[in-house]
Amino acid sequence: MTIFNNILIYFVIIPLLTLGGLALCTNAGRGIRAIRAVAVTGATALVALAAYLVYYFVTARAAGVQDAMLLRSDVMWYEPFNIKLALGVDGVSVVMIALSAIIVFAGVFASWKMNPLPKQFFLWFFLLSTGVFGFFISIDLFTMFMFYEVALIPMYLLIGVWGSGNKTYSAMKLTLMLMGGSALLMLGIIGIYFHSAPEGSPLTMNILEIAEANAIPHSWQMYLFPLTFVGFGVLGAMFPFHTWSPDGHASAPTAVSMLHAGVLMKLGGYGCFRIAICLMPFAANELAWIFLLLTGISVVYGAFSACVQTDLKYINAYSSVSHCGMVLFAILMFNTTAMTGAVLQMLSHGLMTALFFALIGMIYGRTHTRDIQKMGGLMQIMPYLGVGYVIAGMASLGLPGLSGFVAEMTIFVGSFMHEDTFRRVLTIAGTSSIVITAVYILRVVGKLLFGPVVDEHHRQLTDATWEEKLSTATLIVCVAAIGCFPNFFVDIISGSFEPVVKALNAAM
Repeated sequence: MTIFNNILIYFVIIPLLTLGGLALCTNAGRGIRAIRAVAVTGATALVALAAYLVYYFVTARAAGVQDAMLLRSDVMWYEPFNIKLALGVDGVSVVMIALSAIIVFAGVFASWKMNPLPKQFFLWFFLLSTGVFGFFISIDLFTMFMFYEVALIPMYLLIGVWGSGNKTYSAMKLTLMLMGGSALLMLGIIGIYFHSAPEGSPLTMNILEIAEANAIPHSWQMYLFPLTFVGFGVLGAMFPFHTWSPDGHASAPTAVSMLHAGVLMKLGGYGCFRIAICLMPFAANELAWIFLLLTGISVVYGAFSACVQTDLKYINAYSSVSHCGMVLFAILMFNTTAMTGAVLQMLSHGLMTALFFALIGMIYGRTHTRDIQKMGGLMQIMPYLGVGYVIAGMASLGLPGLSGFVAEMTIFVGSFMHEDTFRRVLTIAGTSSIVITAVYILRVVGKLLFGPVVDEHHRQLTDATWEEKLSTATLIVCVAAIGCFPNFFVDIISGSFEPVVKALNAAM
């Protein structure tokens, strides 16, 4: 299959074409309508392409196609280092691509009235989207790292220019910490490349070829695994490298918070699985206990920290630290059930945190405050936004019928299935986050939405507009779909873990 006959490449081409269309628009007069039309067209095309990809993948698996990666193709980029634009997807990649497309679509409508400089905002927004999609479709280390950097760089300007509060500090802190993680990751990738094949064979950047060769010496794995896991773990808000996350989320504009928490942080968990664990199973087994401790702390610490916040964005940001910690925690359990739960959690958290940030942005745009002490009784003033917030909260605390319940139950059941006492103790400690989450979610819902109206000026506020309803309704439907039809998603992703678990067991 040639590269342009592969539908995967169009997940990069469509955002780039959208960038070209946006560049031709202006920020005034009819240009605003043109900007919105181009952004909506690009986002809708991505959703349609993602829906077709899911259909193709499900149909192929139903037909008995058992290849580890589907839609594989590559083209040489730099022959001396054997660097290729290599594409391919498995079940995990497919659901991450679908998640990204949905959140980009919802983010465009959440930013419908973006001001100032809407053209420049959407240019950087779709450049970030290009990096995200490119990362998920790549199976070459260099290509993945390149798209990873493309996804990170726009964050500085999106927060620094269009953010709020102490945005310059937040943007710089985020950029420095994520670039620090990238430096560790680059060192890890270089080390993997120089041990990617048996002596005498050509070196490669192809992830599947490296995993098949299994040529990285155990001694080198012990150095390279921490570099890659921590490198990606920084983006996954792993303790103690999480401090950029709350400040970044608090200062980011609504759509950027949605894409950042909903998708960008998932690059961390995906990278830890695809590169650190898949390529270095011996070191993963040997060093897992260290990172289980760190991720376990993230789960509980993030939930406790959310309890003491009064700013809506900080509450959701610390909640994201907790939920993303669950992802890394489950991946390190090395069994199919827990790893399946990790991907379900990435899906669930991506959708519900995007919904949270969308609703918080809409509430802030009306009340001009995010302090829950200064708000109350909003359910009677803006019932649509209030109901949406309740649904997001119930998904976060794990109400059956919504995505959070399916994901967290699969994680904790799969984690407790491990016979190791250490892992079981950590799992029991991690389940305390469910109780803590219920405390801060119910506290916020009660204070924010019910009871007396704190500020009488809020009685004059309006409820959601049509574009805000479309944005949030899209996310609500997806959250309910995962909760009501989990088997559809489990069937897509579960087959991706069997060869990895076998390699991990063989390396023990």
